[in-house]
Amino acid sequence: MTRIFLAGSGWFGRQAAERLIDRGHRIVGVAAPERGRRGKADLLALWAIYGGAPLTVVSTLTPEAVPEGTELILTAHSHAFIGARTRARAPYAMGYHPSLLPLHRGRDAVRWQARMGERVVGGSIYHLTDRVDGGPLHDQRHVVIPPGIDHRHLWREYLSPIGLDMLAAAADAVASGDVRVIPQDDRLATWEPSFDGAPLYRPEVLQLTGTRNHQQGDNQ
Repeated sequence: MTRIFLAGSGWFGRQAAERLIDRGHRIVGVAAPERGRRGKADLLALWAIYGGAPLTVVSTLTPEAVPEGTELILTAHSHAFIGARTRARAPYAMGYHPSLLPLHRGRDAVRWQARMGERVVGGSIYHLTDRVDGGPLHDQRHVVIPPGIDHRHLWREYLSPIGLDMLAAAADAVASGDVRVIPQDDRLATWEPSFDGAPLYRPEVLQLTGTRNHQQGDNQ
């Protein structure tokens, strides 16, 4: 059994909590936003409230929120920054990223993989550091997908099931003392900007999709 502080949100965060408990681990605390994207109560927050786990509603997780004796800080669809002092509250701090790191770093990794027509996708469990999505790897898994699927299908049918399995396996690894630390190769890294930001000129994506960017001159 691993004592876990879980930081996450939404359906994926709730499913991760339930999967961890089903595997025999203990959730000692939860950090989740008060509201989801559509203004409704966050599903992980609701799970913590009604399931009895101590809940911390924060945008930035503080060291004081993590109980003594926590063995693993785990992130599941969390965009909150977890600083060094907070990470030091547990022997391990790891998170799931829905790409084969160091490829597709950034919060919109799923959308970019779908947009770029990737046929081999996967997920990574990595150690949290001050470098966003840049910490050493613990584990990776990949899958070959059919062409033409959108980001919702990619997430729902492929990357979220992989992620839930990997989060549970990471907690198992902490319990058994089999945690790996594999540095990422920054020479291979790509960073994907937010889809909510200003339009960007991505010639490699335009070639894949057959579209043209009429604002090319403005965005170079």
